[in-house]
Amino acid sequence: MSSPNISRKRRATVIGAGPVGCLAALMLAKRGWEVSLYEGPLDPRSSLFKSTAKQRSINLAISHRGIAAMHAIDGSMAQRFMQTAIPMKGRMIHHLDGKLYSQLYDRDGQCINSIDRALLNENFLDQVSASENIRVFFRHKVQAVDFESKNITFENMNTSRNTTASFDFCVGADGSYSVVRRQLMRVVRMDYQQEYIKHEYIEFKMPASQDNEGHLNFALDPSHLHIWPRRSYMFIALPNQDHTFTCTLFAPSEELDRLDTQNIFLNWFKSNFPDALQAIGEKNLINDFTHNPRSPLICTKSNPYHYKDRAILLGDAAHSMVPFYGQGLNCGLEDVRILDVLLSQESVMSTVSERTEDREDERLMRALSRYSQERHKDLVAITELAMANYVEMRHLVTTPIYLARKALDNLLYTLSSTQYRPLSYLNMLLSTELYAENEPRGWLPLYTLVTFRPDVSYDTVRRTVARQSAILTGVGYVGAAVLLGVAGVWMSYATRSRYR
Repeated sequence: MSSPNISRKRRATVIGAGPVGCLAALMLAKRGWEVSLYEGPLDPRSSLFKSTAKQRSINLAISHRGIAAMHAIDGSMAQRFMQTAIPMKGRMIHHLDGKLYSQLYDRDGQCINSIDRALLNENFLDQVSASENIRVFFRHKVQAVDFESKNITFENMNTSRNTTASFDFCVGADGSYSVVRRQLMRVVRMDYQQEYIKHEYIEFKMPASQDNEGHLNFALDPSHLHIWPRRSYMFIALPNQDHTFTCTLFAPSEELDRLDTQNIFLNWFKSNFPDALQAIGEKNLINDFTHNPRSPLICTKSNPYHYKDRAILLGDAAHSMVPFYGQGLNCGLEDVRILDVLLSQESVMSTVSERTEDREDERLMRALSRYSQERHKDLVAITELAMANYVEMRHLVTTPIYLARKALDNLLYTLSSTQYRPLSYLNMLLSTELYAENEPRGWLPLYTLVTFRPDVSYDTVRRTVARQSAILTGVGYVGAAVLLGVAGVWMSYATRSRYR
């Protein structure tokens, strides 16, 4: 008599307990997998971690792609997380002479959302810890991964001993310096590119102000992302729930090298960002400059992202980008949604038979292969768009040609595009589909496509904008001048109407 065909839950090991790793763990657990989530440092919710952590991570701007990804995995979780975010309807440009200019992100009032990175990560970890299908291990550092025997060796930093864990599927979500990626490169013919750009960043905190009665207020308008563009460098500020702003200085490394004393830095900052200095205060500014690290900006590209039916890279482990489009987090969360849809489309099971557990799973292998093939062009597109947007933020936003082009974009958008699709509609669509078919329609500005249309892939965004730019080039100088004139009149009318 043959032995019974016993099945068990698939075992997934997720390396990296940031937002992307947590969402991947939640996605697999929801599908019925048995998930182990590993993180090298301390639990970021612990008091010990908070007492030793340095201010070094840029505040997050979460937009429609990230929200749609969270909603696809757990709608109630997405709604709960967004209650801690602050909507920002546009950029507030701070000129050197103190003048302010508001540039709205979208004609329909759609917003991006400022959220504290630490708070978001803590919320994700609380959600993960509440799942019956997920076990979380902190202070476990990956030493080696054997993808053939499906074993991972960790150093347990609490005991200083090595431990080994088995897996059916390994997810590398361990950031730009991914250990899982390095291990994958031993068995995969992976193309890999790494580039440090010539700029670094330092974080600062803008404290809350107080009114005459002692109530806390925001020092700046909290409905905007504030930008001080100064050609080769810039300063930005994003609002927090406690009425403070998280501020970041981006500047060439050579420029920061020159600011080697407190007095030199203070005088330089005062001459470039006088209104920001007034809101932060000299003492706070110097304290942050002295204690907060200078951090590099890195871009990485890799391909493929998977190995057979056994491993995949998600988030910064696969594609780290500069933060100037606010898409790093959104793109990483979208990675999880795309993988989830592909697992469903290929009917990947959450259980495995003991008789067949040593065989390769053709369905899972197809899903992962499709991920590498279909996702790569999107990830290359957004990485390049993010770098291009830095030039826009630190300089072009103040130039007449940029303002005229933006007005023309909005005019053509108004004349040619149908009413926007609300995020609630897109959330339902993207829970089961990679992207919408036959979209976009009409003329849409680049920022709208990237930020508010998660139903359009990044690669489609790039191709659409290239086509629109070619149309404008084909119109020629005379036609462009006429269109820009009409756009200028429209922008003037829209501005007057806004303040009536």
